[in-house]
Amino acid sequence: MLDWNTKSIPDRWLNLAQKKPDDQAIIHWDAIKGKRVWSYNGLISTALLYTKFLTDNAVKQNDVCAIIIRHNPDFYPIYFAVGLIGAIPAILAYPNSRLHADKFRHGLSGMATHSGLDWILTEKELEDIVTPLVSIEKNKIKGIIYPLTSDKDNIESSKHDDYLKACNAILSTADKNSPFLLQHSSGTTGLQKAVVLSHHAITSHIQEYSSVLGISNSDKVVSWLPLYHDMGLIAAFHLPLICGIPTVQIDPFQWVSMPELLIEVISEEGGTITWLPNFAYDFMSDRIDQDDIRQYNLKSLRMVINCSEPIRAESHEKFFTKFASLGLQRSSLSSCYALAEATFAVTQTLHGKEAKKLNVNRNLFSKNIVEVATPQSAQDNIRSCVSSGKVLPSCQVKIIDEDNNELQDKKIGEIVIQSTSLFNEYRNAPQKTNSVLKGGWFYTGDMGFLLDDECYVIGRKDNLIIYAGKNIHPEDVEDVISEVPHVIPGRVVVFGVDKVELGTQTICAIVETNVDKDKYKDLKGNIKRACMSIDISISDIYLVPTRWLIKSSSGKPSRNVNRDRILRYEHEEQT
Repeated sequence: MLDWNTKSIPDRWLNLAQKKPDDQAIIHWDAIKGKRVWSYNGLISTALLYTKFLTDNAVKQNDVCAIIIRHNPDFYPIYFAVGLIGAIPAILAYPNSRLHADKFRHGLSGMATHSGLDWILTEKELEDIVTPLVSIEKNKIKGIIYPLTSDKDNIESSKHDDYLKACNAILSTADKNSPFLLQHSSGTTGLQKAVVLSHHAITSHIQEYSSVLGISNSDKVVSWLPLYHDMGLIAAFHLPLICGIPTVQIDPFQWVSMPELLIEVISEEGGTITWLPNFAYDFMSDRIDQDDIRQYNLKSLRMVINCSEPIRAESHEKFFTKFASLGLQRSSLSSCYALAEATFAVTQTLHGKEAKKLNVNRNLFSKNIVEVATPQSAQDNIRSCVSSGKVLPSCQVKIIDEDNNELQDKKIGEIVIQSTSLFNEYRNAPQKTNSVLKGGWFYTGDMGFLLDDECYVIGRKDNLIIYAGKNIHPEDVEDVISEVPHVIPGRVVVFGVDKVELGTQTICAIVETNVDKDKYKDLKGNIKRACMSIDISISDIYLVPTRWLIKSSSGKPSRNVNRDRILRYEHEEQT
């Protein structure tokens, strides 16, 4: 039986190390170097050595420590060490090889200013990039620390008890409502908002969420998700560590190169729960060769939780069809609506239940009305919606119109939420905080509707296109275009452009393709015809090569950034 009354998250880690010292805590999975298993006792013992290293480098309680480290087995005790000395961890994305050093440095500088970073804990390979940040006065960065180069083996492990006493002295002064971590919301680097989450917000949320998931001692989480994203950090990392069940951590970069790795690890480790963004369902279904996974099975997997709004019915069906032969159960196809500002989950499909699918009248849907389609409905007038599940007991969800009036079920509007695990503020951003936190309600900017106590998320409010008096959700158009041959699935961005002379918006699409330019005309014609099938007229189609689209930190193509980029490019071409 778990004790949920510990004051801080590090207290819980220490408690688990005492109660189950030799149990598996983290299985660090590396397809090249092999796996490393961390027990609770092993994690704490190594973390205590790192606490000595950090305090020797002048890191203090309440200092914000940005951690920029790749998939490394020592990442975990380093993260633990930051928490054990009462400092505040903030995991940031390690730059990929295609990101220019100046761009990364500029983004990190903006984040340092907005989030108030005190220290950067990173790898020696980034030394030339990050060192200049210390000299920028407005950043107020105290220094750069390279923990992986520390000779922790020479730190006096015999003083383990002394290090532990020092940590306990610090933790005894912590309040359950004091900040534990900074979780950055999705967005491009430098523009992300830092969400402050307290010990209590995280533990109380995980207590409730784990109950909804039906977590037991037989569960094991498997994840390739990056830990700088709330789905990876809260759901796939903190939840199992707080609940005392193992988590298997796969290198995100290895998964992208070998998506079958997730299938292999679930099969070999007996994984029971995994979270995936919607694009991963299509990515794995399209990229994995059946011959490469024939020897594996997914019988142990009881929940595959789709946590990327909006959820695509087609993605679920494709995924199930692909992996049913490995023992995947249809009831495992689950869903969740989550936000960094709510710690994580707001809604969740009940365990043992498949996420509910709903077919609606497409024409009425464009007028913000949900009418369930009948068997006699014309197929070209049907839009499929997938529920994100039922609202968690400690949360409240309502749908509002532009005048802040609450809407009834089956009416589309903005989703606003209340929760006991709601964030307190965006760090150092009172104006942004006040713009979304009003009267105890968080205005999410997401559009959706309620029906039969289930929440359906359909897109972002600021992405909505008003075309000829109809509300067009760009995700719908992107889905249709992604089905066109020679279009790279999931690599499509649709947006609206205001046309004053027409009194409406026109619809534009950026589409990644690998066809030769002499075939562009035919492909554009096929895209236009596909959109006409859902009564959409595309004004401009921009065909671009693979990897042209810029992604946000959540791994999805950034609509605003790519829109501005293509329009700027078009303007430069014209002038």
